[in-house]
Amino acid sequence: MSCSSCNNGGKGSPRGCKNNGSCGSDSCTKLTVFDWLENMQLAEGEEACPHVEVQFKNSRKAFYRFPKEIKPQAGTLVITKVEKGYDLGRVSLAGPLVRMQLKRKKIKPESDAIGMILRLASTQEINLWHDLREKEAEVQREARNLALALNLDMKISDVEYQADGKKATFYYTAEDRVDFRQLIKDLARAFSIRIEMRQIGMRLEASRLGGIGSCGRELCCSTWLTDFRSVSSGAARYQQLSLNPQKLAGQCGRLKCCLNYELEVYRAEVKKFPKPQIKLHTEKGIGVFQKMDIFKGLMWYAYKNEWMTWHKLETEAVLKIIEKNKLKEIVSSLEDYVAEPTEQGAPFFDSGVGADSSSRFDRPKRGSFRRKKKTKQQNDSEKKA
Repeated sequence: MSCSSCNNGGKGSPRGCKNNGSCGSDSCTKLTVFDWLENMQLAEGEEACPHVEVQFKNSRKAFYRFPKEIKPQAGTLVITKVEKGYDLGRVSLAGPLVRMQLKRKKIKPESDAIGMILRLASTQEINLWHDLREKEAEVQREARNLALALNLDMKISDVEYQADGKKATFYYTAEDRVDFRQLIKDLARAFSIRIEMRQIGMRLEASRLGGIGSCGRELCCSTWLTDFRSVSSGAARYQQLSLNPQKLAGQCGRLKCCLNYELEVYRAEVKKFPKPQIKLHTEKGIGVFQKMDIFKGLMWYAYKNEWMTWHKLETEAVLKIIEKNKLKEIVSSLEDYVAEPTEQGAPFFDSGVGADSSSRFDRPKRGSFRRKKKTKQQNDSEKKA
């Protein structure tokens, strides 16, 4: 269980998302891991991994050692040791896969960065934890009001209570450095707890809050993306995208992380094209580059002072013209090298009912009013005759 809506209802049945920790209302599905080694037996002579991965609110995760008398499994709520108290988290990964994760993240098993699990969480501790989680929204609103009263240029995006209720971490975003010493005093006086202020970036804030991207899927940063690499506008230029900030920016206000996904492929393909600065010299005029289609291998050129007429050329044809220009040979015109359109047959559509008409069960349409009126006039004229 990760969010407060996953709390148990009557007789131990889950309420809220009805899925015991797999809903999208808060943070249950953020950076989840499928343990594909869970049902596999250990090899002969291999010892069980003495570490587990514990997930806290949102996507915060850490590795912990556990004592020999307990064997936590994925989904178990455990009490972890922290400075001056304890915290409660859910085991997100256990078994041999944890050893692989430690190796991938270059964390040594004897490192001091690995914490310690004290015990399994009791019912009383779980209920206190849920009460604190429900309290966080109200505390966040009051903290924002205190920051506005002090005229601080910052945004408090989230609040995370420690499971023992003795400490609260306030996550905030700010463009510049903020002097929040007076704010800490006011928060400590208002809530009577220890306060920790932690600044996060815009991308990390979006990952903590979650949401749906323009692609219609859940945000990558809140589901699987863990490292936030810098994204530059050059990635959009390589992919021939329009430099429109409203379309290129994500919910965090920064350039979308997905611009880097296919950037290496575009860079490799762009090297096959001639440089756009090179002009094509012909007897008819000088051809200037307009645009290119990386996937189809096509380039468009236009004569100077004839910008409305574009000529579509294949990449091989452009390279031939450039080679001739290097040899001080001038071709007659760009029209001689225009790519011929490929003949495409009529698209074939096959319906699920074969050759039958989809309107075969519809009622036949009645004749129009004009047809009835015309027939009536003919009958009247025949009677008169």
